[in-house]
Amino acid sequence: MNNEENPENPWIGEYILDDDGNPVPERDVLVWGDWLATHSNHVALTVFSWGRVSTIFLGLDARFISFDLQDPLIHKPVLWETMVFGGPLDREQWQYTSKEEALEGHRRLVEECKEAEKHCVGRFSPSLN
Repeated sequence: MNNEENPENPWIGEYILDDDGNPVPERDVLVWGDWLATHSNHVALTVFSWGRVSTIFLGLDARFISFDLQDPLIHKPVLWETMVFGGPLDREQWQYTSKEEALEGHRRLVEECKEAEKHCVGRFSPSLN
C-alpha cells in the first residue's frame, strides 16, 4: 500500500533518482526504502588528513513543507547536502536543490576547507574517520 492510500502514513517528501539521475517523488515508502538500500547516494567525496567533505543525495526533502508540494514554482525540494567531517570547518553543512548546485557547492566547500586549514595549522587534531 502506498502512502496516498494510507492517511495514517502520509507522504513526507521521499525521493529517488531515475535512470538519468533526476529526482522523482516516491510515495511508496517500501519502494523508497528498497531504492535507498540498493543504490549509492554518494555524489562527491574529498578526503583530507584531518577528515572529509562528503556530498550525498538525501532521499528526503530537507525543506519539506505540507503545502504546495506539487507546484515546482513554489517548492523546490532540498535533496542534496554537503557536510564537513573534522578539521577547521567541522560540521559545516550546505544544502541544495539540484545535483549541479551540489557538485559546485562541494567544490567550493573543499576550497574553503583548504583555505581554513592554512590558518589553523596545529589548532585541530585529525579526526578518527
